[in-house]
Amino acid sequence: MGSLATYDMENGDILKTIQVVKPEKSTTSTSTSSSDVTRDILVRFRILRMFIANVQEVMFGTKLSVLLTAIPFAFVAEFYDVGGPWVFALSLIGLTPLAERVSFLTEQIAYFTGPTVGGLLNATCGNATELIIALFALHQRKIHVLKYSLLGSVISNLLLVLGSSLFCGGIANLNKEQRFNRKQVDPNSSLLLLGLICQILPLLFRYVGNEPAELATASALELSRASSIVLLLAYAACLFFQLKTHTQFFEQQQEEGSDEEVREEEGAVIGFYSAFIWLITMTVIIAILSEYVVDTIEVASDTWGISMSFISIILLPIVGNAAEHAGSIIFALKNKLDISLGVAVGSASQISTFLLPLCVIVAWIMGIPLSLDFGVVETGCLAFSIVLTILTLQDGSSHYLKGLMLGLAYVVIGACFFVQKVPSDQSNTNDLGILLSSAKLGSSSS
Repeated sequence: MGSLATYDMENGDILKTIQVVKPEKSTTSTSTSSSDVTRDILVRFRILRMFIANVQEVMFGTKLSVLLTAIPFAFVAEFYDVGGPWVFALSLIGLTPLAERVSFLTEQIAYFTGPTVGGLLNATCGNATELIIALFALHQRKIHVLKYSLLGSVISNLLLVLGSSLFCGGIANLNKEQRFNRKQVDPNSSLLLLGLICQILPLLFRYVGNEPAELATASALELSRASSIVLLLAYAACLFFQLKTHTQFFEQQQEEGSDEEVREEEGAVIGFYSAFIWLITMTVIIAILSEYVVDTIEVASDTWGISMSFISIILLPIVGNAAEHAGSIIFALKNKLDISLGVAVGSASQISTFLLPLCVIVAWIMGIPLSLDFGVVETGCLAFSIVLTILTLQDGSSHYLKGLMLGLAYVVIGACFFVQKVPSDQSNTNDLGILLSSAKLGSSSS
């Protein structure tokens, strides 16, 4: 400080210049650093605000969000080994909103990928819950759970989801004629009938074939694997038909309806990468809860005194079809039956001709004898459901009575499986016989 005072006395003008320059440099650096800090704070605040908005849309954007509270309780019940029935019930409740949210996220991603990729994505993730449960059941060789759950999903979509949609849409539009485009229904109806044929033929081998029992069961398994390949090809051809060559059949209602209303309703509310990350997270949680369900379903059946067939065919599909159920009813209330039919019937045909044959092929690779023989009662219920649905939709119009008939048919089928008492160790008899027969044939040939 002393040298600075001497310098001030001898070179006052220069010192003034130095004094003016130094504060300017200090002020400039201070203002620059403060602006950087402010910019960082704004960026972090913007990211935090986007994250909170995404959480609100994904976690609380549905009325089923209250059921998400069952997910941590399911983890706690499994960790502390509270009991199989509790883990099963909590996992089943937690899967319900997750299935709906997965459908929501795939729709958000479809806005950025376009209709073709979006359609393929919906085809893959639309029935993610059913597929994950089926794969876990296949891994644990619980063939009866796999078959019953997929069979129940088809019946649930055709009778419960479609029936409730037609009923609610008819009640909400009593003064309007509800009509739909039959050209959208025909491809899915053909797929359902093709899938039914592929499931009836292996069943006939056991009852009307002239071959010995061992040869009949082995032939049924070989026929099921060949039929699965055919079904996968048919489903791929139907996707190409819907998404490429005849897209005009599936866009008619959107053109006839209020285009402005559709544009306002349809729009991405979260970004592509955010939706993709949320989709992966949801899928992981679904996988964990699905494993809990498959592990504890037999214990829950024995504890509650409810047949395994009822839990697998009725309860599990209701959870897996929560997204289709809610979406189909909403569109039916708005008198958009083409979209409702695409959701309900399209999901049923997807399970019958894609998920089920895919599981047969995967089981073939794993060396597990999984056939398309569901049994007499199960195949009969599926056949009546498909025929009743096709007859209901044959004239291209709808009213609440048609929906009521479909719903009552579902009640009857549910009562059938509720009174059917099939022990869990005997539910897999058909495929166990195929396994033993294949082993015997292999030993005899060698």
